[in-house]
Amino acid sequence: MLKLKVCGMRDRKNLEQLIGLGPDYIGFIFYSKSSRFVGEEFNPDITAMVPASIRKVGVFVDADAYYVSSRIVKYGLDFVQLHGTETPDYCRKFYGEGTGVIKSFSIDEDFDFNILEDYADNCSYFLFDTKTPLFGGSGEKFNWGLLEKYQLPKPFFLSGGLGIDDAEKITRIKNLNIHALDINSRFELQPGIKNIDMIKEFITKIKHN
Repeated sequence: MLKLKVCGMRDRKNLEQLIGLGPDYIGFIFYSKSSRFVGEEFNPDITAMVPASIRKVGVFVDADAYYVSSRIVKYGLDFVQLHGTETPDYCRKFYGEGTGVIKSFSIDEDFDFNILEDYADNCSYFLFDTKTPLFGGSGEKFNWGLLEKYQLPKPFFLSGGLGIDDAEKITRIKNLNIHALDINSRFELQPGIKNIDMIKEFITKIKHN
């Protein structure tokens, strides 16, 4: 069964509704240039609402290591998702201390999958997103056929403009080591506010295909 990550949450009521659907991961964005940035005064009581059965993911882009560490502690993060140009050594700082690490890579026709080898021992999962001028949340898909070049055993999150209409196509994919689906912008009423009914429908389609 594919797992599900819903990213870009920050509103207390919306989060409470999402928790009721039981996703496997919930992402909170700690990148100030994102329209889904949680803000500098984000209340840790909000992340504390998330039960232990759902893993809390903090999303960072080329952030100072101390900043990341402080957010892990303050918000009880289970994973960090590193969405910039972080090195294998940078990933190791957190992975070696017991924090789950999801290392994101932006995919296009020119992406060299060989660079992943140096990261494989320093992260829990990879995440493959669409290469755009933005760091995620673009709503754009990449050519999934490119993932046939990926040969490492490390499971990955499939991201990049996934929408409700993709559910059937995703369930037909049999030859890729997909750990989880990462949804965000195509399930939003506005940045940071998710359409709970759409997510519920997506979950139903994934489970019944």
